[in-house]
Amino acid sequence: MLDGMSMDQLRTFVAAADEGSFSAAGRKLRRAQSVVSQTLANLEAQVGFALFERSGRYPKLTEPGYALLLHARSAIASMDDFKAKARSLAEGLEAELSVAVDVMYPIGCLTEAVHAFQQQFPGMPLRVHVEALGAVVQPVLDGRCRFAIMGSFPEVPQGCAAEFLQAVPVVTVAAPSHPLAGLKPPISRQEAAGHVQLILTDRSELTAGRQFGVAGKQNWRLADLGAKHAFLKAGLGWGNMPLHMVEEDLAAGRLQRIEIEPSPVMGPFFSMYALHRKDAPPGPAARWFIDWLKRHGSPQD
Repeated sequence: MLDGMSMDQLRTFVAAADEGSFSAAGRKLRRAQSVVSQTLANLEAQVGFALFERSGRYPKLTEPGYALLLHARSAIASMDDFKAKARSLAEGLEAELSVAVDVMYPIGCLTEAVHAFQQQFPGMPLRVHVEALGAVVQPVLDGRCRFAIMGSFPEVPQGCAAEFLQAVPVVTVAAPSHPLAGLKPPISRQEAAGHVQLILTDRSELTAGRQFGVAGKQNWRLADLGAKHAFLKAGLGWGNMPLHMVEEDLAAGRLQRIEIEPSPVMGPFFSMYALHRKDAPPGPAARWFIDWLKRHGSPQD
């Protein structure tokens, strides 16, 4: 009986456990509730015990069902990896490579990587999209980019895999003439919230209703990191910047480092990752690009 078990049954089992009801699992899998119920009943008949307790309003995992859930997830992940690897081997070299890059990633390192890529794959078109927050991730989810270099968006979406590249230091700065520049550190977040904070806007919907490292409601949202940099130097507000972009300004006195009480959701680094969909792994050219970044990306202390 167990030899007849299918991946479809396991996916239905996991969906029902994750969604909390058979009807919700049906919506996720785009199947009728009756089909989900019958699939799970067949699976229970094969394993020889109930996976769900159905006496209440919503089905709940039984103890044996909970014990099998982790193994079901592992089996599904292994099959997804197998199919992704097979697809990658069958695909061969990409016709072109599209990459979404976080605006916080060091441009010098990216430029070197692109130069090396051009020498390695001289005839391959390369498309580079520079974005921030969820707008870095969205092109990968949509299939418009093969992988992304993400950092300002702090989560790995479901169905994606991420590989660490490097840590990029972040500093909080303001112009020397800004009121916060004259305060003794650490400056309370309540005090900082009384002044305009310059932050990057997200051109995707992935961060709708959420804030990362924002101290208060008095903020200006900018779609361009260069504009944010210029506004900071003009004294129009305070904000966080990647250290590599403002080192010369700090040394020349055009900007001043200020110390705000630590944010509960943002640390002193952006951890940069190469992100791709599990069902669309990097092809040979994308893999070469990612591996180059791993070898040559500037490690930061």
